[in-house]
Amino acid sequence: MSTIDTRPEAFGRRVPPLGGFNLTLLRIELMRMLRNRRTIIFTLLLPAALMLSFGGQSGWQEKAGSGNVAAYILISMALYGAALTAAATGSMVALERAVGWSRQLRLTPLNPVAYIITKALVALCMGGLAIIAVNVVGKLQGKAEMPTHVWAASMVVTLFCTLTFAALGVFVGYIVPGENAMQILGPGLALLSFLGGLFIPLSQYATAVRDVAYWTPMYGVAEVARAPLTHDLPWYAVVNAVGWFALFIAGAAWRMSKDTARV
Repeated sequence: MSTIDTRPEAFGRRVPPLGGFNLTLLRIELMRMLRNRRTIIFTLLLPAALMLSFGGQSGWQEKAGSGNVAAYILISMALYGAALTAAATGSMVALERAVGWSRQLRLTPLNPVAYIITKALVALCMGGLAIIAVNVVGKLQGKAEMPTHVWAASMVVTLFCTLTFAALGVFVGYIVPGENAMQILGPGLALLSFLGGLFIPLSQYATAVRDVAYWTPMYGVAEVARAPLTHDLPWYAVVNAVGWFALFIAGAAWRMSKDTARV
């Protein structure tokens, strides 16, 4: 059975530079996310509420790296909020596929790679808002203590760590139909956060649970995000972070190529 060639070259159209990536598309995607009330709850309210919910805990002033335990918890909560937000942003491809928006985009000169880059940048912006929200609440709470350069470094590193979960969101968005994506990602990320040591230090887990935690996606990025504070970054944590990032990227690219092949 013959297929219709929908490539721009087939119709004499010039392929735009950068695969069709442009700031207008990026702005539209970002504004669309910001207009979503559920997104604002995930981005600003939930991470800040989680940070406040840990208030009053004993031992917050104990030393941790170049800061205290409160700073350690602040970075962990910022990572969780940003990861949840980035994953939610990435998983929006599920809804776009359900309403036919992805099919419309395939009829334009927009390159799939440029589309994914746009999604990644939007996820970074939304994750950055979550990180800022948590850090502002932590600063106002007045318990987190760490040098200014460590504070800034941890925010930047945490932001780039969220790319792993943006890729996870896109991957899940391509294999799960419609609104079911966040129904899986929400509880899944909460479980991964418990196993990865964001809510409870791994030292408090049983040995068997710890052995499993070292292989989870959240463990490596959590260690990387807190490294500016703790000055401790095991090599296997770096391998974990890079490995899961590469795996999610490969999975998202694979599912995207399968989806793009259907016109």
